[in-house]
Amino acid sequence: MSPRTKTAAALDDAADARRHVPSVDALLRSAPGVRAAEQFGRAVVRQALRDTLAEIRDEAERGGQPPDDEVVMARALGAAARVSYGLSEVINATGVVLHTGLGRAPLPAVAAKAATAAAHGYSDLEVDRETGSRGRRTTRAETLLKALTGAEAALVVNNNAAALLLALAGLITPARKEVLVSRGELIEIGGEFRLPDIMAASGARLVEVGTTNRTRPNDYRRALTRRTAMILKVHPSNYRVVGFTNSVGAPALAEIARGARIPLVHDVGSGLLERYPEVPNDEPAVTEALAGGADVVTFSGDKLLGGPQAGLMVGRPDEIARARAHPLARALRIDKLSLAAVEATLRLYRDPAAALREVPVLRMLVAGEAELQARAEAMVALIGDAARVMRAAGKAGGGSLPLLELEGPVCAVDPGDAGVEELARRLRAFDPPVIGRAREGWLVLDPRTMSDDEARVAA
Repeated sequence: MSPRTKTAAALDDAADARRHVPSVDALLRSAPGVRAAEQFGRAVVRQALRDTLAEIRDEAERGGQPPDDEVVMARALGAAARVSYGLSEVINATGVVLHTGLGRAPLPAVAAKAATAAAHGYSDLEVDRETGSRGRRTTRAETLLKALTGAEAALVVNNNAAALLLALAGLITPARKEVLVSRGELIEIGGEFRLPDIMAASGARLVEVGTTNRTRPNDYRRALTRRTAMILKVHPSNYRVVGFTNSVGAPALAEIARGARIPLVHDVGSGLLERYPEVPNDEPAVTEALAGGADVVTFSGDKLLGGPQAGLMVGRPDEIARARAHPLARALRIDKLSLAAVEATLRLYRDPAAALREVPVLRMLVAGEAELQARAEAMVALIGDAARVMRAAGKAGGGSLPLLELEGPVCAVDPGDAGVEELARRLRAFDPPVIGRAREGWLVLDPRTMSDDEARVAA
């Protein structure tokens, strides 16, 4: 058979397979389809069937055989159930403190309570209670940020990418659009979302400075022109360049920026407000970035700060005012539930000891050996002979502290004949689901990212 004949035969087989794929209406009229529509709603089941059948047709194009109607319905029902049940609470037993897939930072209790209170009824979101006049929704959070960091001005938006976008868009002008960035700081923050893309969206023109591993002060000086709007320093939160390297610190960049009469914007990403000796951390603190001469500092609310998703911006009044006045500020503003949680989280930082005690992210990062050992042993006792205590290393996660190894005692479960993947699948099917991690044939349940109650449920 010639290659052309083989290709034609394959196309005929694929077309024949597609013809055997059942229709949406036929499956909806079947007894399982009727029951599913009663349980999840007809519109949800119809869409789930459409999506499932589209996947099956794609599989048929690649040579697969259509499954029988029962398998099709089972796949569609799984999709309908996931949509109908929405976000679900899970137990994070991975040891990854800021697990992006699991929602990053768990909120402090007071922050969750504040968000719930804001959701239940009306709130003084944009009303000045003293005068009764219209106010600005972010005033309280911004006042707290200024008090905690020593900054002269602050701005709160809905995430850190938005804060950086707004800083770029607000500080460039038609005559000055060039932004100087070291090649070693052109980060990708996940989901193929890259710094050059943010800059392009803002209207700024990227000017790469230095090389990937070595950038010097003179590289910035040589790149300055009359069209330069700012110098941007970006902390590479999710990677480190090691070996034959050199980078320019914020104080040196601030001096260059002042000489050129342009601002220095420093994105510290997941940085803490200030450095705590108890917290293992090589990220730049916000207070350090300001002290280093940055005119604007941007960072995330839901990473090492331990609050909800938010973009926080602090710095000099003129630069913050220009960002606030940009039309994008309205599109990027924070919602009332997240704002309530931001305010409550920031209030905890007025007392550093309270923050270490009440902010779950900080509490997990500083968890001691004795606490973790006791929790791991309690889990082993509940599980029985299939489990034992061993040592393993967790991570900060969330694109933070990539070199940090959070080593400590864990509960390791022998999956037996089922295998570690099957045991992990069974745990994910629990209510609430338990998400662990595989390690050398064992399923590891890390007590660092669980409370005592969650550890008992997981076991």
